[in-house]
Amino acid sequence: MRSSPGWRKLFRVLVFYVALIAAWHLLALATGWTGPGDVAVALWRTARSGDLGRGLGATVLRMAVGYTLSIALGLSLGVFTGSVRWADETIGTLVLGLQSLPSVTWFPLAVLWFGANEGAVVFVVLMGSVWSIAVSARAGVQNIPPLQLRAARMFGGSVWQRYTLVVIPAMVPSIVQGLKLGWSFAWRSLLAAELLFGSASLGNLLNAGRKANDTGLVMAVFVVIIIVGVAMDRLVFARMEGWVAERWGTAT
Repeated sequence: MRSSPGWRKLFRVLVFYVALIAAWHLLALATGWTGPGDVAVALWRTARSGDLGRGLGATVLRMAVGYTLSIALGLSLGVFTGSVRWADETIGTLVLGLQSLPSVTWFPLAVLWFGANEGAVVFVVLMGSVWSIAVSARAGVQNIPPLQLRAARMFGGSVWQRYTLVVIPAMVPSIVQGLKLGWSFAWRSLLAAELLFGSASLGNLLNAGRKANDTGLVMAVFVVIIIVGVAMDRLVFARMEGWVAERWGTAT
């Protein structure tokens, strides 16, 4: 009986990671570097003490707040600049310029405005991701075929109807890509900000590992960060992209 594609894919992934961990283990034995066993011990120790749970919970909460604000502001900016010519020529150029700023450049301003607190961290997350979402939403509006908008006006559609029935549905593929890109920028911005602000978080655990010269702890936090990133991509964005591909006729 032939195996299904899903099982073959799972088998390939398992073989890859088993081989990767085995190679890492052999390299650690040969060089004395930190190995997968040391990382597993540090991960278990941190989880058992409760530090990992508290840090992960605080990080996810900050991410949820900052990313939600980024979505609301970014989509509003994108639709506005994509729909209004003078806004695109003025605010749109500012958005493009701000998108080129690395998230680290917002740290000094965040501290000056909010102090070293939760507000500063959320601000950095917002500034790190909102512009990419806005640019994607703007592109989604501007790529709508003019014939669709003219047809909506010809059939007497109001401004509200044109946006809800034509503009927003046509924007969805670009929005999904913008949300995925914005999430990756927000996640990186958040972890970078948490390295500077000493409160319960994954970034704080990274700092603790650095100060204690505990490479196992640092790499254990790396593993957690990677798992969260992969889980978010597979459980949320991959499903959104699959739905868009099926709904908009691009699925293979």
